[in-house]
Amino acid sequence: MSLDNSQLLRFTTAGSVDDGKSTLIGRLLYDSKSIFEDQLDAVEATSKRKGHDGVDMALFTDGLRDEREQGITIDVAYRYFTTPKRKFIIADTPGHIQYTRNMVTGASTANAALILVDARHGVIEQTKRHSFIASLLQIPHVIVCVNKMDLVDFSEEAFNKIVYQFEEFSSKLLVKDIRFIPISALLGDNVVNRSENMGWYQGAPLLHTLETLHISSDINKIDARFPVQTVLRPQTEAYHDYRAYAGRMASGVLRQGDDITVLPSGFTSKIKEIHASETRLDEAYAPMSISITLEDDIDVSRGDMIVRSNNKPEATQDIDVMLCWLHDQTAQPRAKYIIRHTSNDQRAMIKEIVYKININNLERDSEDKHINMNDICRVKIRTTKPLLLDAYRENRTTGSIILINEATNETVAAGMVV
Repeated sequence: MSLDNSQLLRFTTAGSVDDGKSTLIGRLLYDSKSIFEDQLDAVEATSKRKGHDGVDMALFTDGLRDEREQGITIDVAYRYFTTPKRKFIIADTPGHIQYTRNMVTGASTANAALILVDARHGVIEQTKRHSFIASLLQIPHVIVCVNKMDLVDFSEEAFNKIVYQFEEFSSKLLVKDIRFIPISALLGDNVVNRSENMGWYQGAPLLHTLETLHISSDINKIDARFPVQTVLRPQTEAYHDYRAYAGRMASGVLRQGDDITVLPSGFTSKIKEIHASETRLDEAYAPMSISITLEDDIDVSRGDMIVRSNNKPEATQDIDVMLCWLHDQTAQPRAKYIIRHTSNDQRAMIKEIVYKININNLERDSEDKHINMNDICRVKIRTTKPLLLDAYRENRTTGSIILINEATNETVAAGMVV
């Protein structure tokens, strides 16, 4: 899979309240010419009304009125933009501790995390918290943007000090690729265009880094996992006995002629044909949406998983999960929930709360058994029927679950299989 402009990069931004996230995203959109004229006119008018000399970049992203008035991000805001090299989705997530769940939601599908650090303050508690969440969610690439370099006279020494602080702390985290870029979002240094004030920095500016980040190897290509979402039975004259299984490849590659097993039944067959809408394919890989027909007429339904016969996930009813609690109703041990895993819904209960993570110092607390909103904890869950799981670090799709309140149908937690 070569780098082409159809490849989509999702990235999330995280930082403390005044680190300049909104200004950075505004600068990215503005300098890469990704803003509509009417938006630009409106922001210019507002900037003038507020008494700013130039355009207030933060106004491009602070979409909710409350955010604009308070100057803070309170919900996950998604922004889309395209350059000739790539398409991007930005999840702009809030920085406060009371919005941990919003950050987890926005970051769960990201290829990269931009963590902003104020050049004057260095690595603070918020930085550690956001980096820990990025590591927990197995975001493959972390770009540390050392912002407000203009306020420390573009000092190389100030930048190096922050790199050292961050590296010392991040050595305990599971992040494969960490890069550091000194920027001034306000003035545009090293955001889209290379800075003339920091000749000592030899790396690429932020946009170029995002455009060339190698992300096709982030997807697990080894373990073929195809959760069935629906069974296609047209039952027309032309397709009288036609039966295909539609869904989205979670990981790996499936090819025509492959020996497959359908789980949980254990029935085996061979792949007859693979289609993506009208097109017939020789092979399919994640994250393609496809339909598959099999050589044999076997019983397959929604929630089943088609895998290679020589590479199967673990089927288990006892799951060890890192859980982020999303709801204001506290978690009750032994309370019943619906657990959703890929296209499969089962009933489950929280059997045991092993420990909570103190999100400020990242220490484990095994005494406190109360799970409240925004808490991150390790729990043991028991399901009514086995689920087909991979560890989250090996497969972000088949290693993630959500818990749903049976009575209200609200999502109460998101979890990563340990």
